[in-house]
Amino acid sequence: MKKIYVVGCLAALFTLVAGLLHAADKVEHKAWTNPEVALREDPDFGIQGEYGSLEPGAKWGVQVVALGDGHFDAYVLQSGLPGLGWTREKSRTLLKGKRDGADILLENTNKSLAATIRDGKFELKTGGCKVEFLPRVERRSETLGAKPPVGAVVLFDGKSAEQWENGKVEHGLLQATGCMSKQLFADYTLHLEFRIPYKPTARGQKRGNSGVYHSGRWETQILDSFGLEGRDTDCGGIYSISKPRLNMCLPPLVWQTYDVNFTAAKFDAAGKRTAWPKITVKLNGVLVHENLELTKDFTTSAPITKPLESPEGPIFLQDHGNPVVFQNIWVVPGK
Repeated sequence: MKKIYVVGCLAALFTLVAGLLHAADKVEHKAWTNPEVALREDPDFGIQGEYGSLEPGAKWGVQVVALGDGHFDAYVLQSGLPGLGWTREKSRTLLKGKRDGADILLENTNKSLAATIRDGKFELKTGGCKVEFLPRVERRSETLGAKPPVGAVVLFDGKSAEQWENGKVEHGLLQATGCMSKQLFADYTLHLEFRIPYKPTARGQKRGNSGVYHSGRWETQILDSFGLEGRDTDCGGIYSISKPRLNMCLPPLVWQTYDVNFTAAKFDAAGKRTAWPKITVKLNGVLVHENLELTKDFTTSAPITKPLESPEGPIFLQDHGNPVVFQNIWVVPGK
């Protein structure tokens, strides 16, 4: 009788835990889609971002990530911000902290580094005494606003979604509705601009998720990966295939850019594939993949999953339940 009672209690406990986990998974996280509104409504938005120098050769760079309710992670990067000095070979130290009155106080686990964010500056203490003052900076992709050259196919210019199946435009922006280009492409150069929402309490793949699928099969990930390690599942990664050389994701609600050169798969006269496609990717103007061979028929969650039979395919913008938006999309087809 006791064994049955214990087993029954354990089963009830597991059911309760599973229910709580399921409920947590269903939690709605507030998403801001306008930077002016976010700044007005959430004081953490004005703290998150980058601190340091916009010039190469700096000693330190810092990326501060808002986690909601006054909590923050700060990544202290040796030799400056990504793309301006920091590489994967340099040190990257996590500081955690929260609001204390008007200030944000942070430190790492062994307390060898501590910091205060005050009046728009990141005050970094090293060795317990020396203080470095790093101002908050805002970066802009060098390719933002790039104009389509002669011969380009304009897929979206803010006017209509007529170039897309299942396309939807709101306030002059193309929405992430799982839309697919009506035109197919083989070799091409793509320019695309995207904006990720600000969702400070969300985590992982729920934090501004979308993606750009090349030829409808291989995904360059879109996600709020600001400050993170930079895996294949993060922004700039080729999902399930390759991580980026470095994480060049900018903070949420900043317009970001993908510039991609795609070389389609090759086939012989009998229709047999003789070469896999290759891809070169710049995220926010910085090279994150170069001539990478895509040795899979497709990546996880691709809209086209049948075996590769043709060099041509569409551009697909993933709907992952997040208010990601796009502007200024054009393609230069290869010859």
